[in-house]
Amino acid sequence: MADDGIFGPRLRLRTAGLLLLVTLVAFESMAVGTAMPTAVTELDGLAWYGWPFSAYLVASVVGMVVGGDVGDRRGPRTALLAGVSVFALGLLAAGVAGSMAALVAGRAVQGLGGGLVAVSLYVVAGQAYPASLRPALFGAFSTAWVVPSLVGPVVSGLVTEHASWRMVFLGLLPLVVLGLLLMLPAVRQLPVPDGTAARAPGQKWWAGLAGLGIAALQYAGQRLDGPAVLLAVAGLAALVLGLRPLLPPGTARARRGLPTVVASRGLLAGAFFGVDALLPLSLTHLHGYSPVAAGIPLTAGSLGWALASFSQGRRPGLSRARLLRAGFVLLTLGVAGTALITVPGLGGWPAYVTWAVAGLGMGLGMPSVGVLLFEHSPEHRRGADSASLQIADVTTAALCVGVVGVLVGAATQGSLPLSGAVLAAVGLLTAVAATGALVAPRAAGPTAGPAPGSPTTTLGAVTGEPSRGPA
Repeated sequence: MADDGIFGPRLRLRTAGLLLLVTLVAFESMAVGTAMPTAVTELDGLAWYGWPFSAYLVASVVGMVVGGDVGDRRGPRTALLAGVSVFALGLLAAGVAGSMAALVAGRAVQGLGGGLVAVSLYVVAGQAYPASLRPALFGAFSTAWVVPSLVGPVVSGLVTEHASWRMVFLGLLPLVVLGLLLMLPAVRQLPVPDGTAARAPGQKWWAGLAGLGIAALQYAGQRLDGPAVLLAVAGLAALVLGLRPLLPPGTARARRGLPTVVASRGLLAGAFFGVDALLPLSLTHLHGYSPVAAGIPLTAGSLGWALASFSQGRRPGLSRARLLRAGFVLLTLGVAGTALITVPGLGGWPAYVTWAVAGLGMGLGMPSVGVLLFEHSPEHRRGADSASLQIADVTTAALCVGVVGVLVGAATQGSLPLSGAVLAAVGLLTAVAATGALVAPRAAGPTAGPAPGSPTTTLGAVTGEPSRGPA
């Protein structure tokens, strides 16, 4: 099979299906941010701007855990079918939403399906491809992210401007159907795992509790009144309780080794995606940019991400901890520089440069986190540790995007100007990225080393994109 290559006769259909699903998830991730300002304005939901993003991320945590259980017990075919079907249902619900609540619900369904799909991709990559072909497969995954990253925001802006934001969701449904048709025969003969590495019972409930904690914190921020304090305390307690069984001990303190690796993934995702969700809204409301123009910085960030990811992949001998720190430094500079869009008379053009710099930081940081994970994780723990990595990613991103939404909501209520909300959000997320630069050297602590003959790369390590499920 190794001699055939990933596009050889025996793997061609399977590879095509995998790449289509990666492209589908990538386009959805890159396109929705551009369409969201128009959607929430039409649905009179500007005060709840952060909820559609956070609903997707929170639900994806549960989807990852459920997808891992389904994949362990019944194999990737069932998980893929369920995940793609649920994702399609979420696209439909969001596309026909008549209220902000319906849009948030549709995004939550999408997130659940997206988590299932992401885990299934890992399972298929692990079961259906020999170690010698995985680097080529992961390189193809990276390529599958590049085109949606480059054209997704622009296409979404054009569709939103000249047709409707609803088509950003509904237009993906034919691709979902095609992906299903390709993947059904491709995974039919994959073996069903023996279940020995299955998750401990109740993990999905802990994931759900963590998600409820995030939602409670966001709702408390939206209320901005006395009872909101009690709700915020309850939400924080639920979040801490839910995450503790899902993350390595010492993650919150960035303890040397694996806990710092997992924490770094969360810090990268939180800082980047918090600003990524804020940029289109800021450019449209502060400077009157069209949806197309507001989406161009997102494309610049994706291009920087892809270029840096490709570049670091050609230098496997470099220290991953040093690359991780360099990535955090670039991300800090990019996030902090984005504050320039609030300077009167300067306009929004600095975001075109600063967000490309932030993308370069992610392109160095995300792959390094993936490689470091497998240096610290013994073979029998790689599934659980990979899951922890993804959970840290999505929960921290949800929290940071939620804080952005709270600040935007405060601006809509007249508590502060929108420019002040943008400055506060950028300042907070700059601190998040700078914290990562400070703790990154701890990721190079004592390592267990990879098991002999085991693969040392992951989807996240090679693509440089946020991987959405455990191995």
